[in-house]
Amino acid sequence: MTNIEFSTPSTLPQPNGYSHVASIAPGSRLVWTSGQVPIAADGTVAAAGDWAAQTRQVMSNVGAALAAAGASWADVFKLTFYVTDTSGLATVRAVRDEFIDTERPPTSSLVQVAGLFRPDLLIEVEAVAAVAAD
Repeated sequence: MTNIEFSTPSTLPQPNGYSHVASIAPGSRLVWTSGQVPIAADGTVAAAGDWAAQTRQVMSNVGAALAAAGASWADVFKLTFYVTDTSGLATVRAVRDEFIDTERPPTSSLVQVAGLFRPDLLIEVEAVAAVAAD
């Protein structure tokens, strides 16, 4: 794991499960994932309308993408969530917390979109990580 410093300045509102600021140590190698959707490697789509199942599959896919680049969830400093509506936000947060270090949560953005590339998809997530340079 690289040296990532997370902070939440007192001049900003208290966040719900994320950090406001992440600083990355010099010499780190950055890793970006493409947006991951709730489709397994075999093409199976997580249950339509099921926020927990879809979020868990998305987060598993992000984890697999990170691992392919030699990174892990501990190296993630930025998450971006795209959701088709915010009704499942509490569930998304709960599932997210199964994957991230809740003591050092990454920075985060959540955007509500009109739709994803398939109407049965509720969520897409992308990550940015920093690992020690080789």
